[in-house]
Amino acid sequence: MQISSVNDVKIYNLSHGKSLPEWLSDRKKRALQNKDVDIQRRIELIQDFEMPTVCTSIKVSRDGQFILAAGTYKPRIRCYDTYQLSLKFERCLDSDVVAFDILSDDYSKLVFLHCNRYVEFHSQHGHYYKTRIPKFGRDFAYHYPSCDLYFVGASSEIFRLNLEQGRFLNSLQTDAVEHNVCDINPVHQLFASGTAEGKVECWDPRVRSRVGMLDCALSSVTEGTEVEGLPSVSALRFNGSLTMAVGTSTGQVLLYDLRSSRPLLVKDHYYGLPIKSVNFQDHLDLVLTADSKIIKIWNKDTGKVFSSIEPQTNINDVCIYPGSGMLFTANEDPKMNTFYIPALGPAPRWCSFLDNLTEELEESPESTVYDDYKFVTRKDLENLGLSHLVGSSLLRAYMHGFFMDIRLYHKVKTMANPFAYEEYRKDKIRQKIEESRVQRVQIKKLPKVNKELALKLMEEGDDEAELSARKKKGKVGALPSILSDERFQVMFENPDYQVEEQSEEFRLLNPIVSKVGQKRRKKLRLLAEADQEEEEPEGRGSSDESSDDDKSWVDEVREQRRLIYEEGRDRRRQERKQQDRNTTLLDQDSTQNHAQGRKQGLQPRFFQIKAGEEFRSFGDVARKQKLQKASLEERLKLEERSGTVNVADTAVGSKQLTFTLKKISADPRFSNRNKQFIIDILQCFQKVFIPLVIPHFVTA
Repeated sequence: MQISSVNDVKIYNLSHGKSLPEWLSDRKKRALQNKDVDIQRRIELIQDFEMPTVCTSIKVSRDGQFILAAGTYKPRIRCYDTYQLSLKFERCLDSDVVAFDILSDDYSKLVFLHCNRYVEFHSQHGHYYKTRIPKFGRDFAYHYPSCDLYFVGASSEIFRLNLEQGRFLNSLQTDAVEHNVCDINPVHQLFASGTAEGKVECWDPRVRSRVGMLDCALSSVTEGTEVEGLPSVSALRFNGSLTMAVGTSTGQVLLYDLRSSRPLLVKDHYYGLPIKSVNFQDHLDLVLTADSKIIKIWNKDTGKVFSSIEPQTNINDVCIYPGSGMLFTANEDPKMNTFYIPALGPAPRWCSFLDNLTEELEESPESTVYDDYKFVTRKDLENLGLSHLVGSSLLRAYMHGFFMDIRLYHKVKTMANPFAYEEYRKDKIRQKIEESRVQRVQIKKLPKVNKELALKLMEEGDDEAELSARKKKGKVGALPSILSDERFQVMFENPDYQVEEQSEEFRLLNPIVSKVGQKRRKKLRLLAEADQEEEEPEGRGSSDESSDDDKSWVDEVREQRRLIYEEGRDRRRQERKQQDRNTTLLDQDSTQNHAQGRKQGLQPRFFQIKAGEEFRSFGDVARKQKLQKASLEERLKLEERSGTVNVADTAVGSKQLTFTLKKISADPRFSNRNKQFIIDILQCFQKVFIPLVIPHFVTA
């Protein structure tokens, strides 16, 4: 038995687990049950509740005692007695069953529609009669007041077979090309058929005339819905006298009120698969719709999802046991699934022990569906080389990642890093050895990582220990050290936490950190002196010292900034010299190659100057390139020599630049007011902005 929870709704899969082969002897079956734990824990609610290959459809009789299922291969029908919890009988058929129905309250009257156009009738003892319809049938419905069977299929006609007279009646002529499904309202006996064009035609059996038509294909395509092809009707079911549910081949379910041509609600499965079955749960106003992948349970009025069931195999049909929370599914698998949902209703009378069993399981922790799955993100898939599996059945999308089988994950991870287990094993052995060494006599030594920091912390710890030793009894002890704190133990073991003292960040933050440490030691010293009740001498001026110390780290940071800037400038100069040296070597190589070419008789190459271009000497080009690579200080000196810029020392800043601005020539396009306004702006810019900004820019 498997337990899952979707939207806090417990779902019990009673048919989950291993099944024993039929050809095993009873002795071997008992031996397997004693050895295998999974076989011991399985719940076999109904004995042999399975088909040889595939189950196509399943139904429950109106009295609730018999469960009938049709399947293959070979084509057969099986009847299970719920009072005996075992198989009652099995009948093999000549061809596969497309649809079947139970005409009586028990199994005594059955009708089968075969894939070869035959309609077969069975009574309690077995086969009773067989006839044939003109076209291939897909579905049929039984009209109880007139004893008529309505067959729909690959034809525009709806064939009628009267069971009282034993003959075919005049067929109903429709406008559709083909029909897929049909149903009869149990209250007012309205007959409805779903067509391949996505329409539903409603007929009154009393007058044999069409009373209405619904265009479900047009109504199913709402805003945000993406469909591929024309949505044809694939499922149809009435509920009460006015409600009708229509399922389409593109995965939408439409709820109609027969008094309106517009749907009350459109529910999308978002799988793009045809709806196979529609059922109603009147007690909680729920609708159960199923495609080949999932069974969705949602509210009839709001469309809010109540829960969902995802079997491991494709679904062919779904049947709800009346008045309970149990449902059966016909799958593309030999085993027919049995699900029990206590939130939908109690267990049936013939298996009332399930209520006690589920109550006991709720008290103990249960496993969820995702226990055997691993959640991975797209980055994890790229690292494992499984990006090509996105969109396949091996990955199930969930939130920002995917669920994949844990066995597949371990297998791929082992292939990606085959020595991961060996490394893990060596680390565990090393940890065990280190734990055993703790019991020996400990020698105070520095760790392998961050030795300088550990030494500094040890010295501070010794100072704190000396101060705390001088304290009186009853006072607060020394503060705990980082070395003895387990939270910071990884910092002295993992090489990734190594402090790089030559980095710019450390050199800029180190004065601040050292200053904090000095304050901490000073505070401890003051506390120790206060505990010894020693009076502070007059004229000590402790506040002045603290204020000086607070400002001392600023000078250290400035000094470190200056050193970093000089080191960077020297590094850039070295790179520039190396680049120039490489360029010189390249020029020498080109000269040697040119000389060798002249010796070999090669002609020199000539270059033509195009129109509009001005020839400049090679010295000007080299000087321009050198000027572009020069620093700001060298550029200012060159411009000062040429007379463009005037640089002078001032008392406020280190340097001051003065630019000479040209006067604005008179232009008749500007008025006097505009001229005066522009002149005021330029004078303000020259007097205020330039003296304030340029000194800081040059200093930096």
